Amino acid sequence: MSGRTRLALCAAAATLMASCSLLPLVSPASWILQVVLMLAVQSGVGAVARRIPLARPLTVAAQALATLMLLTLVFARAHAFAGLVPGPEAFRHLAELLRAGADDVGRYATPAPQTDGIRLMLVAGVLVIGLIVDALAVTFRSAAPAGLPLLAVYSVAAGLSDGGTGWWWFLVAAAGYLMLLLAEGRDRLSQWGRVFAGAPREGVREAGGATAPVRTGRRIGALALGIALVAPLALPAMGGGLLGGAGNGVGPGSGDGGTIAAVNPLVSLRDNLNVDQDHTVITLRTDTSDTSNLYLRIVSLDDFDGTTWKPSQRHIVSVPDRLPAPLGLGGGVKRTEITTTISASTSYAQDWLPMPYPPTAVRVKGSWRYEPVGMTLVGDHRQTTRGLTYEVKSLQVRPTAEQLAKAPEPPAALRREYTKVPPSLPADVASTARRVTRGAANNYERAVELQDWFALEGGFRYDTQVEAGSGPQAVSRFLEDKRGFCVHFSFAMAAMARTLGIPARVAVGFAPGAAQGDGTVAVGLKDAHAWPELYFEGVGWTRFEPTPTRGTTPSYTQPETPGTSLPEQSAPSQDASTAPSAAPSVDQSCPPELRKLQECGGPSAQAVPVEGGGGPRWHALLGWTLGGLLVVALPLSPLLWRRRMRSVRLGAHGRGEADAGSHILAVWQELGDTAWDFGILPDDSRTPRKAAARIVRLGRLDEVAAASAHRLADAVEQVLYAPHPRPVAGLAEDVRRVTAGLRDTASRRTRLRAALTPRSAVRVVWTASARWNAFRSRAAARVAGARAALRGSSGRRDPGDEAEAEASG
Repeated sequence: MSGRTRLALCAAAATLMASCSLLPLVSPASWILQVVLMLAVQSGVGAVARRIPLARPLTVAAQALATLMLLTLVFARAHAFAGLVPGPEAFRHLAELLRAGADDVGRYATPAPQTDGIRLMLVAGVLVIGLIVDALAVTFRSAAPAGLPLLAVYSVAAGLSDGGTGWWWFLVAAAGYLMLLLAEGRDRLSQWGRVFAGAPREGVREAGGATAPVRTGRRIGALALGIALVAPLALPAMGGGLLGGAGNGVGPGSGDGGTIAAVNPLVSLRDNLNVDQDHTVITLRTDTSDTSNLYLRIVSLDDFDGTTWKPSQRHIVSVPDRLPAPLGLGGGVKRTEITTTISASTSYAQDWLPMPYPPTAVRVKGSWRYEPVGMTLVGDHRQTTRGLTYEVKSLQVRPTAEQLAKAPEPPAALRREYTKVPPSLPADVASTARRVTRGAANNYERAVELQDWFALEGGFRYDTQVEAGSGPQAVSRFLEDKRGFCVHFSFAMAAMARTLGIPARVAVGFAPGAAQGDGTVAVGLKDAHAWPELYFEGVGWTRFEPTPTRGTTPSYTQPETPGTSLPEQSAPSQDASTAPSAAPSVDQSCPPELRKLQECGGPSAQAVPVEGGGGPRWHALLGWTLGGLLVVALPLSPLLWRRRMRSVRLGAHGRGEADAGSHILAVWQELGDTAWDFGILPDDSRTPRKAAARIVRLGRLDEVAAASAHRLADAVEQVLYAPHPRPVAGLAEDVRRVTAGLRDTASRRTRLRAALTPRSAVRVVWTASARWNAFRSRAAARVAGARAALRGSSGRRDPGDEAEAEASG
């Protein structure tokens, strides 16, 4: 085993040993097995790249590309080309997983569950550290600085751990770093000759010879280990979820206290809406006959930073037997208490409990906590809804348009908190809101104008293929493009309402599902929904529905209040045809405006045809076509390159004396590469005659092919030694005869390998590496020339030039 290979193995082992300090943070610890396999592949790619050899930056780039493909294969296989080559969808999926992992880190106490997001953060983090360690210690031959990323891994683990056996992991990480230093020292010393295990001679010791690097490496190691011991003590305390000590509750503390950290529940909403086949995740049974307004609310998002909406950090308590009355609901508003029994499927694991709003009492098993401001229940100690059945009592609040129009001003504190918009929000959002609501007399009329503008009058289209959007310009872009799904509509309306001084937030959950024959209601993945809630004093938080073709329009925002949105199951229409209809059923609560636009659908989104969804778009087809061509072309690229080079080298050039020499040398190189493809390694130390004899002997060529090889060698010797090389006819045919002879004596496996994966194709990489080095040399020369010109133009002399002038004087 070479010293460079041994050093690469030690670098991978040191990274793995340092990453073991992260094991107590997550349970179960099976992620470490994936790290072992991926580190092995990453190190193997580096070893192959250095053996070719590639330039150092290209070696690191090759390892980074291999690491990205490994992460894609494990975490985004369904979103990548051929399950391995990442594209835009794969990058978006990985970004969503990282965001979900960051949210999980803020929510859970150690040891946290091994969610997909946390696992991606761990595996990708260790692989990045492994790439840095390998690049520093092996590629750039400097193992001492490689201790810094290893120290970072241990310091993070020490800062997040709650104590216990942390010093064991320190010893493991320290041993890995010392092993790496000793391996590098041994590799450096071996370059000067054989490394002896005995004590060095006194003369060598005094002269500062071979023992100096080892002694320096030990000093550096001791210093780094000392820093590693002290650094965790100097780190600031980090509390909350995974960044704090373990305790009861979702956040720090125990008993009835604690907080919940902000978590974005919108990560999978778009994926749920775009599933190929919808399936039921919730089944419910209720004692009300009107389920058109039975939205299942999961959580409210009230913190708007200009980029996205998310829930604020809130104080949580134990679930009371009777929940308090919702904020702002007065006595004059009509309401009815209903009871709903909800069953979640075993495939649906949600940390928040879906409930009708506003709930008054909840009977649920498991470990749940109550957040009073949003009136939501959040799982504690990894509690989820998986396979859970629970009962919720809730209010069906039915305000009138007059009550909402005459609502008094909300409390100043509530208005101040829920009308905040960041300075980064584009000015056209507020100006558009004022333009749309021009002429409205009160906040209720402004809210209805905004809802109708999005749902009816503004020309917006419902499209789940549009990205959720990010950055301060996301709302402005949506108002301009006018295409999106519920996230866009609810975010935009809530933001615009805030600019008008109306308290607003966004709710996330499920729209009303589809009624079943047994009296239950089935809620599927495609019923996932988001909607804005606006606050009116005396009524409280009130739902609006700006998303076209989704959910049901609230009765208090319509000119007239229809009855239930569900068709009567027992009595079919007298004039209905018995033949099946190709058109979707029309929602009875659909207002006349939507019927004119033919936008009415059933209460569930499952029956609503999405406009513009008849097939993939042209850019999607183009992307998939190019991706397919790329997937096919990549494996065939060595074959295609060799055929191209063979055609160029054996082409029609070289017929005159001017370029006879270049043609003969190109043909000779083609002969050598062809022999290399068939397993005969090139040997540039031999003369052309001996090289041809070697090809004849190892390739077991017949007399005709052997004569052709020797004829090529004679022509090359003429080029090398004759003052004026003469053109030689038939050299291309000689190469083809030698190629046929090599093919006849080779096995089938060798012939296939020579055709599909020719070894001589590595010359492409060599050429790229040489051009890169040449580019660097030219750039360095130009920079040096520019500096010299600047020094000359400034009239100052370089100190080194002055010293040289004084010495010569």
